[in-house]
Formats: sequence, structure tokens, C-alpha cells
Amino acid sequence: MPTSPHFYRWLTQVCYWPLLILVALWHGMPTDAPGTLPAYIALFLWVLPLLFPLHGLVKGKPYTHAWTNFVLMFYFLHGLTVVYTHPDERLWSILELIFTTGAFIGATGYARYQGRAQGLGLKKLKDYD
Repeated sequence: MPTSPHFYRWLTQVCYWPLLILVALWHGMPTDAPGTLPAYIALFLWVLPLLFPLHGLVKGKPYTHAWTNFVLMFYFLHGLTVVYTHPDERLWSILELIFTTGAFIGATGYARYQGRAQGLGLKKLKDYD
């Protein structure tokens, strides 16, 4: 695997933006199924969590890349569940899984290598003694 933070930042951006668009399209479509939320409420609830880390991801902040993974795991679990339970939405969920996995790997790698380049990180216990 590359150790360049630029590669991981690129991977994060290449997967995060399509994930944001995919989620907006998928959950923004009106459905006539009984018991579903109106499209504007579903869109708000599904897109809003992806907007929280947006500023830090655009600015290239390693800490934001690190905690973005907590948000991404929600979408990863959703994709896994939908692949299994809704065969008619399988394509959407497979794309969600691909983009989420790519963004997760990219954000983790960028946080690790860019954080090291900036001297950020957790101190080892032996450094305190």
C-alpha cells in the first residue's frame, strides 16, 4: 500500500463525493411504499450526517478524516443490510458499499500518514516516564 498522504486524500475525495451524490439520489427519490417517510425528510436524515465532515475533508484536516470513519460506518452497515434484505435495491447498496469502503480506506490512510507528517499522534506511555 502507498504511504503517501496524497494518494489517500485522493481516494477519500474520489469515493466521498460519489457517495454523497448516491445517497442524495437514492433517498431523495419519492416512493409510494406505505409507511415510508416523505422524500424531503428522508433526504435530510440521510444526507445531513455526510455534510458534518465536509469542511474538514475539503481543507485536508487529518483529524476530520479520522472521525469521518465513524459516520461512514453507518452507511457501510446500511449497505450491508440492504444487500441482504432488499434485492430490488441491490445495485444501489453495492455502490454504497464500494464508495464507503474506498472513503474509509482513504480517510484512514490520510489521517495516519498526514498526521505523522504533521507530528500529530498519540504519545507512547514510555514517553511520559
